[in-house]
Parts: sequence; structure tokens; C-alpha cells
Amino acid sequence: METLNQLNFTRIYTLGRIKQSKESAWDIKPSGFNNTIRWNVGHIYVNGEVLTQKAIPSYEILHPEWLPLFVPGTNPDEWDTEPPTMEELINALKLQSDRIKAAIEPNLHNQLVEPMSIGNLHQMDTVDALMQFMIWHEGVHAGIIHALNRATTE
Repeated sequence: METLNQLNFTRIYTLGRIKQSKESAWDIKPSGFNNTIRWNVGHIYVNGEVLTQKAIPSYEILHPEWLPLFVPGTNPDEWDTEPPTMEELINALKLQSDRIKAAIEPNLHNQLVEPMSIGNLHQMDTVDALMQFMIWHEGVHAGIIHALNRATTE
């Protein structure tokens, strides 16, 4: 159950960092950064969808058209389609939390159909472990958004 509380806390923190950003800065990629605020926000959303589906195969990904824009290894410099707006991404993040919690709560202690590994460093075997990784990952990107906010306003 604590994982669900952490998920909620992390999303509140992420939305707070996003609220601090100016829409005019969403597509600025300062020197030293690989991506933009828009990419990091979209990446958090897409990662949440993909990892939840990995944990709960019946979970239906909303906005699958966003996957090619925000999966790992993508870059806004290479986009050839219009990305979602700031409002679309924020609304999607707000709605996503309840969807994920509803999907994982009854399955938190289940084994994954297929374990997930981060190279040879870490293996996750349960829904709970995968959700904890997702929460950590979101926190990392929320921190990047915070840094981008500072880099684009100074």
C-alpha cells in the first residue's frame, strides 16, 4: 500500500515542478541538456503507461500515438509530428495516476509475467518492484524538469 502513497506523492511533486514552468520554455533545450521540458513530461507519461502495461498486461495504454515521441532514446530534434500540447500532457498526467492505482492496487504483490531487468544491475520480479522503479524514474525526470525550469529562466 505504501507504493500507492509514494506514487501519489511523486505525481504531486512532478505536477508542482511542471506548474513552475513557463509554456514558452517547454521547447527550449539549454546547453548541457538532452531534452526539453515537453519531452520530459511526455516521457514520464509514456513511461507510466508502458510500465503499467508490463506489470498488468490487460492495462490499456491511452495515447499510444505519443509513444514514438517520448520513449527512451527519442529526441524532440527528431520529431516529425506535432507533439501534444502542454495542456494535453498535464491533463493526461493528472488522469493517469488514478488509472494506474486502480490497475495495480489489486495486483501489487503479483509476480510479473516476464521479469524486467536494467542491464545486469537490477531485476524486478513483482508488480510492486516495477511500480517502485516507475516512481523512482518519475522522480529523476521531475528533477530534470526542475533543473530545466531554472536553466530556462536565468
